[in-house]
Amino acid sequence: MSDSHNTPLLDKVLKPADIRDFSAKQLVQLAEELRQETVRVVSITGGHLGASLGVIELAVALHHVFDTPTDRLIWDVGHQCYPHKILTGRRGKMLSLRQGGGLSGFTKRSESEYDPFGAGHSSTSISAALGMSVARDLMGKDNNVIAVIGDGSMSAGMAYEAMNNSGSMDSRLIVILNDNDMSIAPPVGAMSAYLSRLISSKSYRSIRHFAKEMSKKFPRPIGEAARRAEEYARGMVTGGTLFEELGFFYVGPVDGHNLEHLLPVLKNLREEKGTGPVLLHVVTQKGHGYGPAELSPDKYHGVSKFDLVTGEMETNTSNTPSYTKVFAKALIAEALVDEKITAITAAMPSGTGIDDFGKSFPERTFDVGIAEQHAVTFAAGIATEGYKPFVAIYSTFLQRGYDQLIHDVVLQNLPVRFAIDRAGLVGADGATHAGAYDLAYLCCLPNIVVMAPSDEAELMHMTATAAAIDDGPSAVRYPRGNGTGVEMPEKGEILKIGKGRIIRKGSSIAILSLGGRMQESLKAADELAVMGYSTTVADARFAKPLDENLIRRLATSHDLLITIEEGSPGGFGAHVISFMSGAGLLDGNLKMRVMTLPDKLMPHGAPDKQYEDARLNAPAIIDVALMALGSERKVARAQH
Repeated sequence: MSDSHNTPLLDKVLKPADIRDFSAKQLVQLAEELRQETVRVVSITGGHLGASLGVIELAVALHHVFDTPTDRLIWDVGHQCYPHKILTGRRGKMLSLRQGGGLSGFTKRSESEYDPFGAGHSSTSISAALGMSVARDLMGKDNNVIAVIGDGSMSAGMAYEAMNNSGSMDSRLIVILNDNDMSIAPPVGAMSAYLSRLISSKSYRSIRHFAKEMSKKFPRPIGEAARRAEEYARGMVTGGTLFEELGFFYVGPVDGHNLEHLLPVLKNLREEKGTGPVLLHVVTQKGHGYGPAELSPDKYHGVSKFDLVTGEMETNTSNTPSYTKVFAKALIAEALVDEKITAITAAMPSGTGIDDFGKSFPERTFDVGIAEQHAVTFAAGIATEGYKPFVAIYSTFLQRGYDQLIHDVVLQNLPVRFAIDRAGLVGADGATHAGAYDLAYLCCLPNIVVMAPSDEAELMHMTATAAAIDDGPSAVRYPRGNGTGVEMPEKGEILKIGKGRIIRKGSSIAILSLGGRMQESLKAADELAVMGYSTTVADARFAKPLDENLIRRLATSHDLLITIEEGSPGGFGAHVISFMSGAGLLDGNLKMRVMTLPDKLMPHGAPDKQYEDARLNAPAIIDVALMALGSERKVARAQH
């Protein structure tokens, strides 16, 4: 593609209606200009590039053919929604993408009427689309509802649940399978395009309906044979038998980068006002039209800022390793001496460090795809046979496997180890990916050990500790980003379960920190000391079981106890207060304060700014302490 920024057609597009009268030739040019603009924007902002480039032509075709926003267009996950945002009146704001106060990196209902359903997690689109189509039918309307879902998202059980439900109903619904990886179809070409156009046409579907009705007049064996002959003949040509069995009328595959193929099929589907769901199978290429992204689709799935011409990305200049890399190193070290250790992830091998583990132990590494529920129960099954599974999943995605965590792991007290990446706030991905709730949803469960490291060395120790826990489930939750730069051991040491540590001794204020707020706690302690407040800083290490002796010591020897955690209300601090209340530690003169994430959704932005807004940084700790102690110093009130 050209690196010149010349977009005369795109410059005329303020809303999708502006392209409805474009000729096929103009649409081809528009797609090329849209691709240029998408690459230009993401080279400046960073974000999800490969998926967006893969749907350029599809986005153009959909907004040209369908009457959005009256016709509902739902993008699954939202990784691919940048071209859609540009075409729907948000081009002027695209350089604010994923920046504080700017556009979301995903579809978001509050952002635009062209985003009928918000996303961030996968496999929700078909369920949402079916709900919209049923609501449309109840209102007596006739607008179209279109869900665009990738082949990767189809691995989630929820997608099949939705398709099964859709296939059993008469509500008209269009599902577009954006197939960019799985190769579940024969090669795309002129013949398949012709067949797709024919099969999607009103005349074909009318003939098919007529044939079905006629078959009812024949004796059952003959009629059934005729019906199956038609469906399976079409299935053998198009590959659609699976979807047909789920009750969908299958069309495809169609070349998703060829507008001559796409447009007539979409127009046929628009004009067909029959009942029941339709699945259009579109074959695309991640990163299409931009050389570096085509050559390395995984690398260019999510990108930092990069050079527009070469594709070279900005590199992390930090000398400290990421928590993800530290976990991978720690797990490999444990697996070298314990052949029972296995690693499981759900479509995030590089994001969780399991790709590094897999290079050393490929036979003990399992990527189950976007299937978090299955991942958890799969791990439970492995654990029953004496192996030591580590399930590495982002905090926000583990929410999807919560029932399995309770029913299949906790209730059976199986030693499944959860490595929970992206704990706390995550920056540009915002609320959809924030690990805000894991402490609350884990600490309420019996028999589970929950750990949170204050630095990268602690993560190594906690990984070793989890490997050694054989009598029940355990979890280690750690943040996104780089460590603090502490000296690293070659191998982790096994910690005593439920025991914290004192980092700094004082006498007036005690800060009990869990997880990644330790550095901010130490900064606050330094400033409080200058003000004359001798401050203890303690590392809880364990959210469950609590170090009750440590809490008792802090409560009985200080004027003020502050707990701090990177999680929602109802987590670590709540359990500390519950223990203290039962132990009578709140009956005297002790002042107690709990610092958590606020009880609201935190918008995307720079991580430091997010924590500033959340009132979980050193200045906020100081303010909380001074207010609690009745200082006359003017302090900012927490916005909880």
